[in-house]
Amino acid sequence: MPDFSAAELRMWELVERYTDRVGYRRGTKAAGLDALPPVIDCSGWVGVLLTEAMRAQNSAAGKDIFDAADIGACVAWSDRIVSEIESRTPTLLTGCEITVATLPNYATIGLNLGTFGWETNFPRTRGINHIAQVVRRPADRMPFVSEAIGPEDKGGVRLMPIDQWLAAFNSCIAGGNAWAVDPFAMANRDGST
Repeated sequence: MPDFSAAELRMWELVERYTDRVGYRRGTKAAGLDALPPVIDCSGWVGVLLTEAMRAQNSAAGKDIFDAADIGACVAWSDRIVSEIESRTPTLLTGCEITVATLPNYATIGLNLGTFGWETNFPRTRGINHIAQVVRRPADRMPFVSEAIGPEDKGGVRLMPIDQWLAAFNSCIAGGNAWAVDPFAMANRDGST
């Protein structure tokens, strides 16, 4: 397995910096982290985690492990991030295929949490309207899920042990309304080292 320690460390640094310190606001991307008070939405948060991690890995390697187009594909709406990663990599887990044992180490997980009025003008692939990111604590490599989740007046960036997160979203997973992809499988797809 490739070494993604620089990416892992960068994601964990971001998780430690922003968990329980950033609120939720739908439609707000990375720039919202500089707002007072700071806010972000689910895809904005996953985009920050992935782009920062990929850039950190490139910097540590002294070359592009992740190319600019792949990094750019992580800056989008939740359904688009999942679709872009899926189109570039071989892994797609659906519904009950998603377990602690089967998830890639740094999986990105899209969910269809139901139908909301704000989606009517923006139909979404598979109805995906939420996204979360698996991160690992560098000290012991324990997996967690980091996400920004609403509602706007109570939500924000949070972190949960992966087993608790999977249990919390079991109805979506069991109902086939969850999809997991492997963003780090975009590394070196051209075969270079």
